[in-house]
Amino acid sequence: MKTSKKASIQKITPFLWFDNQAEEAAKFYVSVFKNSKVINVNPMTATFMLDGVEFMALNGGPHHKFTEAISFFVHCKTQKEIDGLWKKFTANGGKESQCGWLLDKYGVSWQIIPDDLGKLLGDKDRVKANRVMQAMLQMKKIEINGLKKAYKGK
Repeated sequence: MKTSKKASIQKITPFLWFDNQAEEAAKFYVSVFKNSKVINVNPMTATFMLDGVEFMALNGGPHHKFTEAISFFVHCKTQKEIDGLWKKFTANGGKESQCGWLLDKYGVSWQIIPDDLGKLLGDKDRVKANRVMQAMLQMKKIEINGLKKAYKGK
Protein backbone atom coordinates (compact mmCIF):
# COMPACT_ATOMS: atom_id res chain seq x y z
CA MET A 1 0.00 0.00 0.00
CA LYS A 2 1.36 3.40 -0.98
CA THR A 3 1.20 6.31 1.36
CA SER A 4 1.50 9.85 0.20
CA LYS A 5 3.34 12.50 2.10
CA LYS A 6 1.96 15.98 1.67
CA ALA A 7 4.28 18.88 2.22
CA SER A 8 3.29 20.65 5.39
CA ILE A 9 2.31 24.24 4.80
CA GLN A 10 2.81 26.68 7.63
CA LYS A 11 -0.64 27.99 8.48
CA ILE A 12 0.46 31.45 9.65
CA THR A 13 3.36 33.31 8.07
CA PRO A 14 4.77 36.56 9.47
CA PHE A 15 4.55 39.19 6.71
CA LEU A 16 6.84 42.20 6.98
CA TRP A 17 6.31 45.47 5.09
CA PHE A 18 9.50 47.27 4.11
CA ASP A 19 9.97 50.43 2.10
CA ASN A 20 12.29 48.83 -0.47
CA GLN A 21 14.62 46.57 1.55
CA ALA A 22 12.79 43.21 1.45
CA GLU A 23 15.64 41.28 -0.19
CA GLU A 24 18.31 43.02 1.89
CA ALA A 25 16.39 42.29 5.11
CA ALA A 26 15.81 38.66 4.15
CA LYS A 27 19.53 38.16 3.54
CA PHE A 28 20.36 39.87 6.83
CA TYR A 29 17.93 37.77 8.88
CA VAL A 30 19.16 34.56 7.22
CA SER A 31 22.72 35.53 8.20
CA VAL A 32 21.66 35.94 11.85
CA PHE A 33 19.94 32.59 12.44
CA LYS A 34 21.27 29.08 11.88
CA ASN A 35 19.22 26.69 9.74
CA SER A 36 17.90 29.56 7.63
CA LYS A 37 17.69 30.33 3.93
CA VAL A 38 16.26 32.69 1.35
CA ILE A 39 13.58 30.78 -0.56
CA ASN A 40 12.51 33.21 -3.25
CA VAL A 41 13.14 36.81 -4.25
CA ASN A 42 11.42 38.94 -6.85
CA PRO A 43 11.16 42.72 -7.27
CA MET A 44 8.20 42.96 -4.86
CA THR A 45 8.73 40.21 -2.28
CA ALA A 46 11.22 37.97 -0.57
CA THR A 47 10.35 34.68 1.09
CA PHE A 48 12.78 33.27 3.62
CA MET A 49 13.00 30.65 6.34
CA LEU A 50 14.40 31.41 9.81
CA ASP A 51 15.12 28.26 11.78
CA GLY A 52 12.07 26.48 10.37
CA VAL A 53 9.67 29.45 10.30
CA GLU A 54 8.74 30.94 6.94
CA PHE A 55 8.55 34.73 6.59
CA MET A 56 7.54 36.97 3.74
CA ALA A 57 8.79 40.49 3.12
CA LEU A 58 7.21 43.06 0.83
CA ASN A 59 8.67 46.12 -0.84
CA GLY A 60 5.53 48.12 -0.12
CA GLY A 61 6.90 51.64 0.04
CA PRO A 62 7.16 54.10 2.93
CA HIS A 63 3.47 54.08 3.86
CA HIS A 64 3.73 51.86 6.95
CA LYS A 65 6.41 51.62 9.62
CA PHE A 66 7.15 48.93 12.18
CA THR A 67 6.25 49.53 15.83
CA GLU A 68 7.18 47.76 19.04
CA ALA A 69 3.56 46.66 19.38
CA ILE A 70 4.62 43.55 17.44
CA SER A 71 7.87 41.74 18.17
CA PHE A 72 9.56 38.42 17.53
CA PHE A 73 10.41 36.47 20.69
CA VAL A 74 13.63 34.46 20.34
CA HIS A 75 14.19 31.64 22.86
CA CYS A 76 17.88 31.40 23.80
CA LYS A 77 19.58 28.59 25.69
CA THR A 78 22.90 30.28 26.54
CA GLN A 79 24.45 33.66 27.22
CA LYS A 80 26.68 33.13 24.20
CA GLU A 81 23.60 32.84 21.99
CA ILE A 82 22.08 35.98 23.55
CA ASP A 83 25.32 37.92 23.12
CA GLY A 84 25.71 36.85 19.48
CA LEU A 85 22.15 37.75 18.49
CA TRP A 86 22.30 41.03 20.42
CA LYS A 87 25.52 42.06 18.67
CA LYS A 88 24.19 41.22 15.19
CA PHE A 89 20.82 42.91 15.68
CA THR A 90 22.17 46.11 17.25
CA ALA A 91 24.96 46.56 14.70
CA ASN A 92 24.66 49.13 11.91
CA GLY A 93 21.77 51.14 13.31
CA GLY A 94 19.98 48.69 15.60
CA LYS A 95 18.95 50.03 19.01
CA GLU A 96 18.90 48.49 22.46
CA SER A 97 15.76 48.77 24.51
CA GLN A 98 14.90 47.39 27.96
CA CYS A 99 14.41 43.86 29.32
CA GLY A 100 15.87 41.97 26.35
CA TRP A 101 14.07 43.99 23.66
CA LEU A 102 15.79 45.66 20.74
CA LEU A 103 15.06 47.19 17.36
CA ASP A 104 17.07 45.98 14.40
CA LYS A 105 18.36 48.33 11.71
CA TYR A 106 15.02 48.02 9.85
CA GLY A 107 12.96 48.96 12.91
CA VAL A 108 11.70 45.41 13.56
CA SER A 109 11.35 44.64 17.28
CA TRP A 110 12.93 41.47 18.72
CA GLN A 111 12.98 39.98 22.22
CA ILE A 112 16.18 38.06 22.89
CA ILE A 113 15.22 36.06 25.96
CA PRO A 114 16.91 33.20 27.84
CA ASP A 115 14.76 30.17 28.55
CA ASP A 116 15.94 30.46 32.17
CA LEU A 117 14.01 33.71 32.60
CA GLY A 118 10.60 32.04 32.42
CA LYS A 119 11.65 29.40 34.93
CA LEU A 120 13.01 31.96 37.39
CA LEU A 121 10.06 34.33 37.07
CA GLY A 122 7.65 31.41 37.47
CA ASP A 123 9.17 30.16 40.71
CA LYS A 124 6.63 29.50 43.45
CA ASP A 125 8.79 31.50 45.85
CA ARG A 126 7.49 34.94 44.90
CA VAL A 127 10.29 36.72 46.79
CA LYS A 128 12.90 35.05 44.57
CA ALA A 129 10.82 35.61 41.43
CA ASN A 130 10.34 39.28 42.30
CA ARG A 131 14.09 39.75 42.77
CA VAL A 132 14.59 38.30 39.29
CA MET A 133 11.97 40.68 37.88
CA GLN A 134 13.66 43.67 39.51
CA ALA A 135 17.05 42.59 38.13
CA MET A 136 15.62 42.15 34.63
CA LEU A 137 14.02 45.60 34.73
CA GLN A 138 17.51 47.08 35.17
CA MET A 139 18.91 45.29 32.12
CA LYS A 140 18.92 46.07 28.44
CA LYS A 141 20.49 42.84 27.19
CA ILE A 142 19.53 40.02 29.55
CA GLU A 143 22.44 38.62 31.55
CA ILE A 144 21.67 35.10 32.79
CA ASN A 145 24.24 35.25 35.61
CA GLY A 146 22.69 38.50 36.87
CA LEU A 147 19.27 36.86 36.94
CA LYS A 148 20.60 33.85 38.83
CA LYS A 149 22.38 36.05 41.37
CA ALA A 150 19.17 37.98 41.98
CA TYR A 151 17.30 34.69 42.37
CA LYS A 152 19.78 33.59 45.06
CA GLY A 153 19.59 36.97 46.78
CA LYS A 154 23.19 37.99 46.00
